[in-house]
Amino acid sequence: MENLIIIGTGCAGFSAATYTGRANLAPLILSGSQPGGQLTTTTEVENYPGFPEGIMGPELMMQMQQQSEKFGARVEYATVEKVEKADAGHFIVHIGEGNTKEAKTVIIATGASPRHLGLPNEKELIGHGLTSCATCDGAFYKDVPVAVIGGGDSAAEEATFLTRFASKVYLIHRRDELRASKIMADRVLSQEKVEPVWNAEVTEYVTDAEGEVCSIKLKDTVTGEDSELEVKCIFVAIGHVPNAKFLDGLVDTDDNGYILQQPLGTTKTNVEGLFASGDVADHVYRQAITAAGDGCRAALDAERYLADLEETSS
Repeated sequence: MENLIIIGTGCAGFSAATYTGRANLAPLILSGSQPGGQLTTTTEVENYPGFPEGIMGPELMMQMQQQSEKFGARVEYATVEKVEKADAGHFIVHIGEGNTKEAKTVIIATGASPRHLGLPNEKELIGHGLTSCATCDGAFYKDVPVAVIGGGDSAAEEATFLTRFASKVYLIHRRDELRASKIMADRVLSQEKVEPVWNAEVTEYVTDAEGEVCSIKLKDTVTGEDSELEVKCIFVAIGHVPNAKFLDGLVDTDDNGYILQQPLGTTKTNVEGLFASGDVADHVYRQAITAAGDGCRAALDAERYLADLEETSS
C-alpha cells in the first residue's frame, strides 16, 4: 500500500512529488504515455522563474524529476488505465495487463493535450514553428508574420496577444465569422496587425531546409481555391482535451471534461482522498508555473488528508 500515487509527470506532478517527498511520504509517480508532459515537446522556456537565460523544456522537466527523486519520490514508467476507490477507502490504480497499484490517496496531474488538425508531420513540427501557446512562444516571433488557427475565444485571445510581437497575425477560420464572444471578436478584429482569413481550411504545413515552418497552404471552403501564406509560426487554437478519460466518471468534471476542484480554492475533488492539479483541472491559465503551483497545493492537501487518516486510525 502506497501512501500516495501521483499520476502524471509534468510540472504539477513533479512539484507535488517534491513537496510530498520532503514530507517523507515516498510518493510513487506514474509517468503516463508522455513522461515530462507537454514541456518535453517545446524548445526554449523563457518564462519559468529562476532561469534568466531560459532553459530547454526537456531539461527543465529532467531537473524537476531529479529534484523530486532527491527527496524520495520514485518514478515508474506506466500508463494508468483506470482508477477506482475500494470499499475500504483506499484507491486501486490499474496499469494494464492485470497489474494494479494501491494507495491511500491519489493526485491526478495528467494535464491536457492540445487539439491539432491531424495533418502530416504535425507532431514533428511542434517546437519548430507549430505551437498551441502564444503566451509561451509568442516572444520568439518578433517582427515576423504568424498565423492563428481557430475561431473561438481562445483563438481571438491568442491573436490579440501576438500583436505585441508579430509583424502580421493571420487569423484563419473555416467560416465567415468568429465563434468567439462578441467582445472578444470585436477586440481582435479591431487590431491593425490582425488580418482575418475567412472560409479557409489548412491543408499543409510547409517547411524550409532546416525543418522550420515557412508557410501554410490553405483551401477556400466555399470556392475550393488554393492559396499559400508565408508565416514563421502557426498557433493552433482549437481547444484542449483534458487527459482524464481514464477516470471513467469517477470524478465530477465540467462540460469539457476538466476535473472540478471542489470546494473552490482547494485541489480536492468530489471523491475523498482524490486530488486534481495542473492543466487537467485548469482550462484558464495552462502555464508551467501555474501547474507547478497547483501541484504544491495538491501536495499540501494530500498531506493533510493522510495526517487526518492517521489520526483517525490511531
